[in-house]
Amino acid sequence: MAAGIHVDEITRILTGTVAHSVGRAVDMGVVEFHGPDGEEVMVHVQCPFRIVHDAKTVLGSADMRYAQKGAGPRAFDEFRMIYDARTATLNRVLGELRPSVGGVTVGEAGELTVSWEHAFRLEAFPDCSGRIEAWRVLVRGGAHHVFPPGLD
Repeated sequence: MAAGIHVDEITRILTGTVAHSVGRAVDMGVVEFHGPDGEEVMVHVQCPFRIVHDAKTVLGSADMRYAQKGAGPRAFDEFRMIYDARTATLNRVLGELRPSVGGVTVGEAGELTVSWEHAFRLEAFPDCSGRIEAWRVLVRGGAHHVFPPGLD
């Protein structure tokens, strides 16, 4: 386990929340969850990541590199990348299913996995050897937990 990571607190924050939406802020992945008491919980991911459903990658951070067919030269700025099309589809599915988070793991090198109902999971893979933020779990207006630790 990565020293300084508050795995128990991260697990407590995410477990039982409902996966609400997936999107991006520029090139940072954003996964939003709703807590049982109405709190907004988010995972911001700046390292490579993917969302898997039934052992198939349905969305990956690399999808931000590829424009939708006919999108034009401003595709990234206009949210017309493959990533944006796939998040729109995924968000419709999440809205129908309202899946609850059942598991959270953090690996020795900061790998983060958040599993939710109906065989979905978010997997983040820190790939930078420097002290650059890879991911952050946060409650809007409350706790923030960052990998690597100490960058708050």
